[in-house]
Amino acid sequence: MDLPPDHRHYEELKQQIHFHNHRYHVLDDPLISDLEFDRLVLELKQVEAAHPDWVTPDSPSQRAGSAPAERFNKVPHPRPVLSLANAFGAAEARQWFERIRKLDDRVEQAGFVVEPKIDGLSVILHYQAGIFVQGATRGDGEVGEDITANLRTIKAIPLRIPVGGEAPGKPRLDLPATLVVRGEVFMHLSDFEALNRRLEENGEKTYLNPRNTAAGSLRQLDPAISASRPLTLLVYQVIHAQGGQVPGSQWELLAWLKALGFPVTDVARRFATLEDALAYTETFATRRDELPFEADGMVIKLDDLALAADLGYVGKDPRGAIAFKFPAREVTTRLNDIGVAVGRTGVLTPYAVLEPVEIGGVSVERASLHNFDFIAEKDIRVGDRVLVKRAGEVIPYIIAPVSELRVGSERVYQPPAACPACAQPVEHFPGEVAWYCVNAACPAQLVRNVEHFASRGGLDITGLGIRIVELLIAAGLVADVADLYTLERDQLLELEGFAEKKADNLLAAIAASKQQPLPRLLTALGIRGVGEVSARDLSARFPSLDALAAASQEALQEVEGIGPNIAAAIVDWFARPRNRRLLEKMKAAGMDPRQAAAPPPASGPLSGMTFVVTGTLPSLSREGVRDLIEQHGGKVVDSVSRKTTYLVVGEGPGSKLQKAQELGVKTLSEDDLRTLCAPDRRMEVP
Repeated sequence: MDLPPDHRHYEELKQQIHFHNHRYHVLDDPLISDLEFDRLVLELKQVEAAHPDWVTPDSPSQRAGSAPAERFNKVPHPRPVLSLANAFGAAEARQWFERIRKLDDRVEQAGFVVEPKIDGLSVILHYQAGIFVQGATRGDGEVGEDITANLRTIKAIPLRIPVGGEAPGKPRLDLPATLVVRGEVFMHLSDFEALNRRLEENGEKTYLNPRNTAAGSLRQLDPAISASRPLTLLVYQVIHAQGGQVPGSQWELLAWLKALGFPVTDVARRFATLEDALAYTETFATRRDELPFEADGMVIKLDDLALAADLGYVGKDPRGAIAFKFPAREVTTRLNDIGVAVGRTGVLTPYAVLEPVEIGGVSVERASLHNFDFIAEKDIRVGDRVLVKRAGEVIPYIIAPVSELRVGSERVYQPPAACPACAQPVEHFPGEVAWYCVNAACPAQLVRNVEHFASRGGLDITGLGIRIVELLIAAGLVADVADLYTLERDQLLELEGFAEKKADNLLAAIAASKQQPLPRLLTALGIRGVGEVSARDLSARFPSLDALAAASQEALQEVEGIGPNIAAAIVDWFARPRNRRLLEKMKAAGMDPRQAAAPPPASGPLSGMTFVVTGTLPSLSREGVRDLIEQHGGKVVDSVSRKTTYLVVGEGPGSKLQKAQELGVKTLSEDDLRTLCAPDRRMEVP
């Protein structure tokens, strides 16, 4: 029959939802995000509201989940196991309340329980006389899949209730002869990350997210696979009970389930009013990262279970509860192109140019692609449909491509051979992730290079912040850092915001920087891998720019903390014609510092120890912690190696912490370090 376009669209919409239901619930391999699926369902409901005569029993609105897979035995549920309607924001939650209040005004006195909406796999557990006898997935809400053997491997599931028998001195639990409960199987985020690390170390494929990993782990024919995964469970509902006394309120039910030995959430709270429940719910929209598991929302339930049952259902949605959905953090969209940004140190970083998509209430057009190795490992291609995530204030990033949706026109990406800003050849050292532009005059690096050159860690040129740097470069007065030393007073006075005193102060600060020692200049030049510590060590071995420029890679590697890659980077920097011209300009301006012989190392409780510092310490600056260590006989180097004695860790540590953990290097806090410096220390560092 030839259907009208609107009706034909409705039928196509049903088929789309059935397809994605199957991918999510049966294959555990969704192709679209929850947000996109919810939009399809919302559109379906809007069409059905306008054309109720079109609704047929096979509509996705009339059932929950998807049909059970053929490879598992079927388990009929004692009563329908349904999903919840969604509320996207407080206004929609209030509309839900108004609808049910009109049906029964008792809801005003019923109270509410708020629980996390865990992003896992819903399971149904059957107990006879307190013994676990069967477990199933939700399936289509009427019939699920028998996964009893796999569920038995999850230690959080009690095989006998009450766990350990009746507790002495406590009221006897009136246990139903038949008890069927519902819970959510999931992985804690920390366990999921640890699992992926193990898989990566073994050269195996890693997983994209905890939900699909948990679901896929449970729906295996071999229970040993389920047993090898860090699965756990939280229980929140009684589906069916015969005999015994089951509490009549959701809040009391959670306590009762806990007393029986079931794991229940400790995030749940009871509130007398909807507004109080909403206030608590909305806090988790911004605090969701505090939860130890993935949650895509909070569930607001009427506390009175009998009243909730009396309210009945709308389609497949029970009226007595609503799922308050958080803004989506994972969506799929088109990868239109891959761009490349050039950082201050010359590192080339790829980024995704996306078809605009809303994530967490923010329109996103660009996202991080981490590095070129990531693109190759994940086989991300230009034109792919990609999964994008944004958590909190973190920059959006690509998780993986949805390769099943490829049509053949996608393009494999190759890292650039030349810098996109200056067209100079880029370098990639074996064993390193980063690709580099080592041209010191690269325009993309210039602003950040000059800012770094003038920073406190560099030549400490007072008054030369990033805004002044941008002004000088925009006016064409500075094309490289050496041009700072040829600036004239009249040139500065022509710039916006410059009066005579400001111009004189800046020129005086620039002139004073010529007296800075060689280690400061080496740090300021921004040679890849050369930080404050290695600059001092290099200056002690090569006391002038000429000496360092003439050093071979082998001679450089004799300096502690200088490995083959950093040594190669130093040799390459001095070999570049542009960089040699830069140094000549600086010498012509009167800047050619020489380093005096290094004083003998101090002796003290840290003698013979080598330290690396990462992160921000509570009270010590980077210079302060270095001075403290050296005053007590220790040595500070830039990079972690097997020779490192301790890594001093502050807030926001970088990749050095991971390297230390891989090498088994011990870590210290600032307090630990101060204790270690005490002459009479009696400290055992773990």
